[in-house]
Amino acid sequence: MLANANVPIARPTLGQEEADAVARVLHTGWITQGPEVAAFEQEFAEYVGAPHACAVSNCTTALHLALLAAGVGPGDEVITVSHSFIATANAIRHAGATPVFVDIEPGTWNLDPSLLDRRMTPKTKAIVAVHQIGMPCDLPRLVAFSREHAVPLVEDAACAVGSEILWDHSWSRIGRPHGDVACFSFHPRKILTTGDGGMLTTRHREWDQRVRLLRQHGMSVTDAARHGAATVTFERYDTVGFNYRLTDLQAAVGRVQLRRVPGAVAQRRALADRYATLLAQVPGVRPPAEPAWARTNYQSYAVELPGDANQRTTMQRMLDRGIATRRGVMCMHREQPYTGAHGSDALPVSEYAQDHTILLPLFDRMTSAEQDRVVEALRDALERV
Repeated sequence: MLANANVPIARPTLGQEEADAVARVLHTGWITQGPEVAAFEQEFAEYVGAPHACAVSNCTTALHLALLAAGVGPGDEVITVSHSFIATANAIRHAGATPVFVDIEPGTWNLDPSLLDRRMTPKTKAIVAVHQIGMPCDLPRLVAFSREHAVPLVEDAACAVGSEILWDHSWSRIGRPHGDVACFSFHPRKILTTGDGGMLTTRHREWDQRVRLLRQHGMSVTDAARHGAATVTFERYDTVGFNYRLTDLQAAVGRVQLRRVPGAVAQRRALADRYATLLAQVPGVRPPAEPAWARTNYQSYAVELPGDANQRTTMQRMLDRGIATRRGVMCMHREQPYTGAHGSDALPVSEYAQDHTILLPLFDRMTSAEQDRVVEALRDALERV
């Protein structure tokens, strides 16, 4: 009975349109990186307002390529937050560089721009700012700092498709990009999913050309160009590249999913408003804080627990009631590969956020009854502290 009554942490919205899109591609015979990927890139660029968009296999590979395009390499340092999924720092390591951690702001749980100065060194070659669980960073301050110090700004927008920021007195979608490049994830827990997959958007034409070359083994001529050529065409491999391609099957799903994003974001924001109303009746629980200049997509819904609540106990009691939750976003400096990393001795807000927040279930088609069950289970779990 419990299994049938579970409220999951997330549930992707997939239907007949996605199935039809995959079937259509199967019948064409072109199922790897091809015309569907190109169409998905164009449509995604138009949606976020970016000059260039390049599809890749996932957001980790997107971040890796973004850092390489920014000129990051062995011996360099990249400033970022510890309060993020470990892929953020892994991508920096993949580029041969060293992550340097800064703390986050209370409430938004995003990188604190006021702390960047103290982490800058002659080795700093980039800043990676994470739009954590969809909440936009303070991009005006970050972009200003980036330009003042001539250090590229990479936006880890893994969770932020559909999120917006007030920019020059008008609302602008994350991914324009406002920094130099933004990287997205299409994992099943994201609002737009292709099973897995990713996208880079950039305002630099040369960066776009670079990542397109590197995503396909450094091949000088694309499959599509060779396929359409009227004469025999041989490719060259002048640089060491990677196999970071997205398939046309995934892209076909992504194109359908992209059309769903505005409605999905609107639904999630309505659900978040209802959560806030319900949680006002649960003593000590703080809902997410959305600045006046940000519109989050609520990819996840993180609440701060009362000071005397035990995170694991609360989560277990909710699970016993059939409600799935997740702990607060991890701190990478607490994981073995990054123990003792630069800056890890000064991250009190990051550690507090990991230990004192939990993610509640939130998905596009969540019902009011499911939300009621979640809040009831949370209230009951906390009343037994």
